[in-house]
Parts: sequence; C-alpha cells; structure tokens
Amino acid sequence: MSERVLITGATGFLGSYVLRRYLAAGSEITAIARSAAPELAQLPIRTVQADLRDTDRLRDACRGQDVIQHVGGISGIWGRWRDFYEINTLATMALLQGAREHGVPRFVYTSSPSVTFDGSDQCGVDERVPYAGRWLCHYPHSKMLAEQAVLAAHGRDGVRTCALRPHLIWGPGDRHLIPRLVVRARAGQLRRVGSGKNLIDTVYVENAAYAQWLAAERLRTESGAGGKAYFISQGEPVCCWDWIDQVLGLWGLGPTPPGISANLAWYLGGMLEGIHWAMRFREPRMTRFLAAQLSRSHYFDISAARRDLGYEVLVSTDEGMRRLANGWEKG
Repeated sequence: MSERVLITGATGFLGSYVLRRYLAAGSEITAIARSAAPELAQLPIRTVQADLRDTDRLRDACRGQDVIQHVGGISGIWGRWRDFYEINTLATMALLQGAREHGVPRFVYTSSPSVTFDGSDQCGVDERVPYAGRWLCHYPHSKMLAEQAVLAAHGRDGVRTCALRPHLIWGPGDRHLIPRLVVRARAGQLRRVGSGKNLIDTVYVENAAYAQWLAAERLRTESGAGGKAYFISQGEPVCCWDWIDQVLGLWGLGPTPPGISANLAWYLGGMLEGIHWAMRFREPRMTRFLAAQLSRSHYFDISAARRDLGYEVLVSTDEGMRRLANGWEKG
C-alpha cells in the first residue's frame, strides 16, 4: 500500500518540490491549496481547496493520512499580526489537532531560522541557540509559536513531530526572493547595506525538499529526530552580496553599488516602519529586519541534521546556479 501524504502549500515554491518528491515515490497525495490550481489538476493527486484559516477543513483533511508535510504559510516582513498569527500559528495548531484526532503518526513542519534571529550576527550557531528575545517583524514571531506547538506535540496521541529551518531557499520556480532582487536591481533600488562582507547560509530548493522527506522517514521509528528542530542549508556559507551579485549576473545586471551603513539602514528602517504604520502605507523599502538580514552574518551548523536525519547536500551551490541559469525565463 502506498504512503498517504497530506501537503500544505503544495502550489508554493518549496511545497511543489516536496510534492514532486512524493509523486516520484508513488505516494498517495492530498494537496491543500488556497485557490483553484490548474497545475495540480493535471497531477494524479487529490486536491482540497481551503484557506489555512479554515481550521475545520484542515483538521478534516488529516483523516486517513500517514504523513503531514506542513509547508504552507505566509511569509514576508510586513503586514498585520492577525494574518501571520492565524495563517502560521493557528493553522499549525489545527493541523496538529487533526493529526491527533485522526491518528496521523508523522508530522513535519517547515519552520524558519528567523525564529532565532534578533538582529545580531549568528556565526555557525546550532540548535542550542535560543529563540529570539525580540521580534523585528511578525513573521518569525508567528513561526516560533507554531514551531513550539509542533515540538511540544511530539509523542502525544502517537504523533511524532519534527521541525525544519531551511534558510533562504532558492532555485528555479522561486516567485519571491530572486524576482524581488531582480526587480529592485532593474529599478536602481538595490544598494549594499553594511560592509558587504557578511556571510549567510542558503539552501537550494531540491535539498530543502529532500530534508523534508528525510525527516518524515526518520520519524517512522524513534530515531532521535522526534520533537526536535533542525537548521537546513547548503552547509557552506557564502558572502551575502557576492552571492546576490552572482544571481543578478544571470540576468545581465551589474554588481550592486555601495549603499549605506548597517546602523543608518537600521535607523532608517525603524523610521520608515513608524511612518508606514501610521499612514497605513504598503511595505517600506527598508525595515529593521531587512537591514539586519542584509548586513549581519547568519549561518548555521547543520551537523545535527546530518547526524539525525542523514541529510546531505544533493545539489551543490555551483550546480544549483547552473540549473538556475538554464531553468529560468529571463524576461
């Protein structure tokens, strides 16, 4: 009998790669999508059209499943707390409840390294680093609350849980990170923040999807992965701005010019946040979270994922760049 897998966020970037991996394994897939998805209609899967706020439908979709891959959610550095809390936190809690009610034995949650990021440098830290003591935007706060719920649910009513923290996912099909960089660069709105020497981790999307699959496999038994969170990356940090310039070079765009200091960007971000909230404007071009992400080092020790999950980098950064160059329509 094939494995029955429920995947949220199946039309999203990472979710679509997780879905492909399970399709290749012959799994029986139920995909949750917020709206009608023609790309899913062509696949031999069952689709449940539901917003992640519809907690009743989420719980019901858990019926008869062997694995829940909860990849979906709302990301971003701007927006209302209510939206982040309902979509990221409450939806996760509803799925956990559905897993317990319907006896789903394995639950893998896609978290974020930003749950530990408070604006300071993070150089080679591992999972012992605590959650952030302050929140620079609503996204990491809502993800932290969801991650805590997932880890606390491990072992309750027979459900084994695990959380993964993939960092800066990239590759063909990305509709957010790389397109935003390209748009800003073309508009002349992208400038280096800070010294330009900060190191960051990234992860190619197929490697992130592989980690999701591995976590579910390890949860079949008491492998030591249950109830834990894991950083996931390429395992080799890159210079943030050199990497950005390499990506932009694929579109024939020149290197990013020098910009402003990290401190000035931080204070400018705080000022713009206040103005935009007061005037109810859309997302400002700079926020404190964005200033810190672009100027600080944030890379991680992934030894635990290698040890407990058997994670390895299947697609190197160089190979990923080649695939990105060959697999993207550069309009």
